[in-house]
Amino acid sequence: GISNPAIIASKVVLPEPEGPTNEIDLSFSIAKFISSTIVKRPSGLLTSLVMFFASKIKFFKTCLILLLGILMAVIGPVNSSENLTSQERVIVVLGDSLSAGYGVTIEEAWPSLLEKNINASGMKVRIINAGISGDTTSGGLYRLPKLINAHKPDLIILELGGNDGLRGMSIKKVIKKNLEKMINMSLDSGAAVILIGVELPPNYGSVYTNGFKNMYVDLAAKYDLELVKGSIQDMVTKNLMQPDGIHPNIKGHQLVEIEVRNKLLPLLD
Repeated sequence: GISNPAIIASKVVLPEPEGPTNEIDLSFSIAKFISSTIVKRPSGLLTSLVMFFASKIKFFKTCLILLLGILMAVIGPVNSSENLTSQERVIVVLGDSLSAGYGVTIEEAWPSLLEKNINASGMKVRIINAGISGDTTSGGLYRLPKLINAHKPDLIILELGGNDGLRGMSIKKVIKKNLEKMINMSLDSGAAVILIGVELPPNYGSVYTNGFKNMYVDLAAKYDLELVKGSIQDMVTKNLMQPDGIHPNIKGHQLVEIEVRNKLLPLLD
């Protein structure tokens, strides 16, 4: 009959497996392999090198900024000094027929000669000739603010008062008062001032002519101004006046220019 099934099963021989017979912990081996081949963060040496070069770049940038700052500090004053040296000085001549060049050409008038001779010496000046024949101190006082605003002069030459004196106007109440206002206005604008003294013909009487002449001396002393003084008598004697005895001729303008230039040049240094 049929044999015992348990006996039969114990004698069955199964084939050998194709793979390894011992258990392998694949999860441990794979994890170890992957961890040994993947760098999760820089090594200590790499980190040190990166930080070293980064610090060097930062240091270089800092030095470069400091160097540029030093260069700008050095170059700035040099350029400023050069600009001051080569800067054009603006001079306004506020006057009457003496400045306007009555009886001579504008090129022969002393303001034109002054600009030409100063520029020929190497300095740079631009002279605004605001001389108007017949003008008075009242007219000059009215015109001066516009001239200051328009030209921003470094220096103002005041040559006014002659026509006031020829009209016999009050020295104290009109002429001196107007001149003083113009002086203050000029100084307040930052401009230096040169005052040109004017003399009147002797037929106006010694009291008036002396008071008129001394007015310019007093103003120059009060405000510490350069005063250009002239003498009609000397100019007439030297044949430097036109036939009217009031206005200088060409040679007279040349003499006035020399006198003004001698007072002006120290103010430009």
